[in-house]
Amino acid sequence: MKKGWLESMFARMMPRGAEKLGLSKMNFGGLGPKMIKHVMKKHNAPTLPQLIELAEEQGVTLIACTMTMDLLGLQKEEPLDGIEYAGVAAYLGEAADAKVNLFI
Repeated sequence: MKKGWLESMFARMMPRGAEKLGLSKMNFGGLGPKMIKHVMKKHNAPTLPQLIELAEEQGVTLIACTMTMDLLGLQKEEPLDGIEYAGVAAYLGEAADAKVNLFI
């Protein structure tokens, strides 16, 4: 994708999929994700990609905020496949009718 300088910098900071997400302040120079994946495997917890797949199977609607995408210079081809896009007002309308709502 052709992007400006600032958008390119944001793109470099963004993860390239669920497997490459950082672990907040517990990243420990890259060791944190390995540690948490080990603990998750030890306790037979599903991985993030498995949870995303399960959410899709359960009919969960994932909505990306178009304002945030514009600010970060993200194109609709970059996030996960199968998500919806909405501005703040549309998101709030959907969230008001939802049984469960998580804003991340």
